[in-house]
Order: sequence, then structure tokens, then C-alpha cells
Amino acid sequence: QVQLVESGGGLVQAGGSLRLSCAASGISLDDYTITWFRQAAGKEREGVSCIYSDNGDTYYADSVKGRFSISRGKDKNTVYLQMNSLKPEDTAVYYCAAGISPRLCWAQGGMDYWGRGTQITVTS
Repeated sequence: QVQLVESGGGLVQAGGSLRLSCAASGISLDDYTITWFRQAAGKEREGVSCIYSDNGDTYYADSVKGRFSISRGKDKNTVYLQMNSLKPEDTAVYYCAAGISPRLCWAQGGMDYWGRGTQITVTS
């Protein structure tokens, strides 16, 4: 059975940092394009960052560019999202998702597996 589990969420003051982890069982994350999505209360879920499975290219939403960084762990089954200079508007539930198609990135409907999410709350 495939599972994606996010961890590392919590409460942080504006300007602080957090690192989210997405750990997989049942699949090798290296074979998948991984996207971090987030959903704030009352808003639609949006793509934050993704990393391609084939060439490792990374992409970021304009709202997080320069502050967030996505990377793969050396164990090949963890993907990280380093979040720096956090702002109150980053408050949301963050989800990781895995898609076998190499370059879907932001296509939520094309993701094969989803985690249950982890809450990030940034206070001002």
C-alpha cells in the first residue's frame, strides 16, 4: 500500500523557517515528480513547488520564489520543502503529491498519490 506522509509543520513567527518532509512507503519517490500544494482556509488548493523526476528541474509559484526550496533526500524516498522568510499568507495545509508523469507539476488531477497534509501557521 502506498503512503505519503508529510511532517514538519507547526506554528512559526513571520520571518521564521520550517522544513517540511514528504516520506513515502510503497513507492520510490525518485520515480515520481513531486509537487507541494497548499490550501489556505476558504481558498482553493494551489501548487507551491515541484521537482521533476527525470531531470531534477525545480519550479516555484511566484509567491514563494526565492524563499522556498524543494529537494530530494539522499535516501531517494524523501522530498523536502525548505521554507524561509515565512509570511502570514503562507499559512495553509501543505500537501505533497506524487505523479508518475514526469512533467505534470501543477496538474492536481494528474497526481497519483497524495499525503494527508500538514498545517503551517505563520503568526505576525
